[in-house]
Amino acid sequence: MLPADTSIVSTDEVTVNGKRIPYQVTVGTQPVYGEDGAPDAALFYTYYERNDVDQVENRPIALSFNGGPGAASLWMHLGYTSPKRLEISDEGYPIQPYGIVDNSHSIIDVADIVYVDPVNTGFSRIVNDGKREDFFGVYQDITYLADWIDNFLSRQGRWRSPKYLIGESYSATRVAGLSAELQDHHGIYLNGVVIVSGTKMELPIASNEVLQLPNYAAVAWYHKKLPEDLQKKSLTELLSEVETYAIEEYLPAVERGGFIDEDQKQAVAEKLARYTGLTKEFILDHNLTVPTKAFRKELLRDEGYFIGLSDARYKGIDKMDGGDTFTGSTPPEAAAWDNAFTPAINAYLRDELNFKTDLQYQVSGAVFPWPWDRFTDGTGDKLRNAMMQNPRLHVLFQAGYYDMLVNYFRQMNGMWKLDPSGKMKDRLHFNVYESGHMMYVREEDLVTSTNDLREFIQQSIPLKGEAATY
Repeated sequence: MLPADTSIVSTDEVTVNGKRIPYQVTVGTQPVYGEDGAPDAALFYTYYERNDVDQVENRPIALSFNGGPGAASLWMHLGYTSPKRLEISDEGYPIQPYGIVDNSHSIIDVADIVYVDPVNTGFSRIVNDGKREDFFGVYQDITYLADWIDNFLSRQGRWRSPKYLIGESYSATRVAGLSAELQDHHGIYLNGVVIVSGTKMELPIASNEVLQLPNYAAVAWYHKKLPEDLQKKSLTELLSEVETYAIEEYLPAVERGGFIDEDQKQAVAEKLARYTGLTKEFILDHNLTVPTKAFRKELLRDEGYFIGLSDARYKGIDKMDGGDTFTGSTPPEAAAWDNAFTPAINAYLRDELNFKTDLQYQVSGAVFPWPWDRFTDGTGDKLRNAMMQNPRLHVLFQAGYYDMLVNYFRQMNGMWKLDPSGKMKDRLHFNVYESGHMMYVREEDLVTSTNDLREFIQQSIPLKGEAATY
């Protein structure tokens, strides 16, 4: 078992946008304290800090979390924002021998970054008399991480720094809840929250089947399964058309259920076939709402493939072509990513950063049962309230067109519902990329998404002397 409180420090440098950036990297554990003041858990973290900065109080700091809720931080760490990145192909496929390279797109030029592994992920573990029920659950997770962040800021002298949370997938729920918990119970007011391919935070979105349609169209366009006139359109031009149809015509039709007029039902099925690359008969057999599993199996059935879930650019082989669902256990994109990321993070932490331990680095940790009620966790409401109370809090959403696990249009609809008043929409930002759940594994989108994130950080810091007021 690791000690609850330890650290190893090293230095390195990276060139970002043509400029040499020296930095210090700290790997270690910091305790989560129980009511008796003794450590109940040891949280493993990796902290990158630019070390040629004179006034650290002006230097932004970003705390980065992956999802799951049992996912370790390696994905965002070696895939996205840090000074090191996984060596993979330009489209996100594994390359052997597994390794890392300098990340010339890192945001270390504009912000220091902390990658946090929640309990039972990475090397983080419960210690001493800590109890599972204190860590696993929507609000248990939010509460202890807020305490940990408070302590981390104190230890590192970062209370005056502009502060950001970055959360991928499930961590949309995590960072949305943290924005309020930090503000209400710790006096920590954030400058920004970044949600990467985020779950819906239990906001009242429209019918999920309807919101899936633009995602289906994007995937069909990528695999060249649409009619010729639609294939000739740019992706954004196509999706503008499909998004409008989904909200203005498809949604009202679906809401009529079995009482839809037969002529209208036939017309909708024809339009859906045009936008999805599926047959009209297949769509009618599914009552106008094709489940994601069925779409993934059907689109490339004639070629002998099914498509990925969190990134539909990836193709896989099933044990049989029949049926309406994939019969295996691991989507093809997950196998590709695990193949590349797991050996790389172990080699990097153990060999290059010299963090020696016999503990297994848990890429996907044992955090279940995870007590929650997806319909009442209220984290979206908490993020809205944090924004209402903090005029300087901005939120950036980043999504991938080909993500079928958390499709981009559902995320966009959730953002619309986050601010029903429309009075905060100038602080809500949305960017979409031509890749999937982990858009940063594609080289072209890594460049664009990190530039968008860099711009978001720089523009969400108020001018010197500018008051936080409406």
